[in-house]
Amino acid sequence: MWDRVPSVVRRYFDLDPRRDGDGFVALFSNDATVVDERETRRGTDEIRAWRDGPVTKYRFATEVVAVEDAGPGRYLVTGSITGDFPGGAADLRWDFTVSGEPITRLVIAP
Repeated sequence: MWDRVPSVVRRYFDLDPRRDGDGFVALFSNDATVVDERETRRGTDEIRAWRDGPVTKYRFATEVVAVEDAGPGRYLVTGSITGDFPGGAADLRWDFTVSGEPITRLVIAP
């Protein structure tokens, strides 16, 4: 299933549970947008603040269950996360837009 997505999307899931803020932010273009928990972050400074803020409060693991090619430069990843956050588990969908290697937009939603 991973052979259908660019390496930058695979690296996102490799770096997501780690505390490598620089490596994680490097996945995104300078003007990228991330939408998570209905909040929009624009640019790498806001993405870094999001990454260094709420995300680092918890330990979690992600299990990817499906990957869908949604058109040119767009990839939908479905999976679940489990960890020590409130509720302990969530089914999520990551909607990636990429331009070459950098991620230009990411929407994370149930």
